[in-house]
Parts: sequence; C-alpha cells; structure tokens
Amino acid sequence: MTVRVSLIQVDCSDTEHPDDRVARVIDDTAAACANADMIVLPELWHAGAFAIDVARQHQQPMDGPLVSGMRAVAADTNTWVYVGSFAEELAGNTYNTAVLIGPNGDIRATYRKVHLFGFSGGETTLMTAGEDLVVVDTPLGPTGLATCYDLRFPEMFRQLVDGGAQSFLVASGWPTRRIEHWRILARARAIENQAWMLACNEVGSHAGVVLGGNSMIVDPWGAVVAEGDNSECVVSAEIDPDYVTETRQIFPVLADRKL
Repeated sequence: MTVRVSLIQVDCSDTEHPDDRVARVIDDTAAACANADMIVLPELWHAGAFAIDVARQHQQPMDGPLVSGMRAVAADTNTWVYVGSFAEELAGNTYNTAVLIGPNGDIRATYRKVHLFGFSGGETTLMTAGEDLVVVDTPLGPTGLATCYDLRFPEMFRQLVDGGAQSFLVASGWPTRRIEHWRILARARAIENQAWMLACNEVGSHAGVVLGGNSMIVDPWGAVVAEGDNSECVVSAEIDPDYVTETRQIFPVLADRKL
C-alpha cells in the first residue's frame, strides 16, 4: 500500500513575524492534509533556522501554541504531521526539537537535535544538544528522525538503521550557498542505507542568509522521486514503504557490513 507524503517548503523570510508565520503555516498544513497521509515541515520554521536568537526569543514549551495547533490539525484531518523543529523551552534550556504527531493528535516522538551547527557560534552557544537517537513506527515503517546538520554525519544514520530504520525524516534550514551538498548528502544517506529519505528544507531569506529549498523525496536506490525549487511550495509523492525490503533483498549490501 502506498503512502501519500507532502513536504511543505516554508518561506521563512524575516519580513514575516514568527507568530504570524505559525498561524499561517498551521493553516497551510491543514490544507495540505487533504491530499496527504503524512506531512513534513522544515527546521525552526517559526523563526528561521539561522535566526537562532529570534528562535530563542520565541521559544515555547511542548504544550505551547505551535505544537498544540499542529496536534489539532493532525487530529482534525486524521493525518501524520512531522512538525519539523521549533525552539523548545525545557528545564531552563533551549533545544532544537522536532515533533512527530500521530493521526489522532498524540505526540508519537520527539527528537532533540544532536549535532548543533555553528562551530563556535550560532546553535552551539544558544541551544543545548540532544543526546538520544529516535526511531519510531510510522506508515513508512520504522522511521529515523534527524535535523539539518545531522545529514553530514553518516554514522548517525547507520545507527538509526541499526535501530531498525527503513525511512528517514529530515527537517532542515539549508542555505543556497551549500545546496549541492544538501542534494548529494540526502541522496547518499538514502543510497548507503537503502532507505526512503524525506528531506524538507526552507526557502526565503533571514539573518542575511538565503535558504536553498530543493526539498527532496528520495527512494532507497537514490532516485529523486520529487523535488522542490527555491520557492514556497508543497513537494508530494506516493511512495511504497515495502520498496525498502525489496531493495535490500535484491541488493543486500547491508548484510556485508564489517563494522
């Protein structure tokens, strides 16, 4: 049975106030749910992935309006919603936290970004890194969760596969100037792990950075099934979760791992 998936490539330009964007994107998500079994959103879309100071100013607890609004959408439309990530306020810390909501509106999983971007600045100074990897059952089979910069660390995705992952959901705010890295790495993680890759990126401009879009749905052989451009859009496809098992049987490369 196929699964209808849609990636909402949000415009995160700083001309729009975060509160206004949250309200708009909740409405956009509800509209997109009419044609999808699962929705995927980008990283820190409420503020913009590079506007870390703004994200912290607009941090929320897990029961704040952003997650609560998306839970209502999921329940009202009977749709899985991967909220992407938001700045989560928790016990005096700020996390870059992604949330997966089930079709009855319950929170099925949370993932706090492990690899914070910025070297000696940005996320590394204003946010706290998570420690746990997450694999959760979804209509795509066991699904590993990741965020943006995580894509550069293949060992993380191998660990997700060791945890049973047959698909990956990646929320991202990847800039235009490194967009070819994004396209190559998303396909590489799909190819080397023989897994579906749903990678959702932002567009627009904020904090002096232009975001690159090119949200991608990649199959277990590394073929791009659907891809966005550099505008706000919805990237959709019908995918077959069983194709992972078929691919791994036809070409059992994972069985030859030595390390």
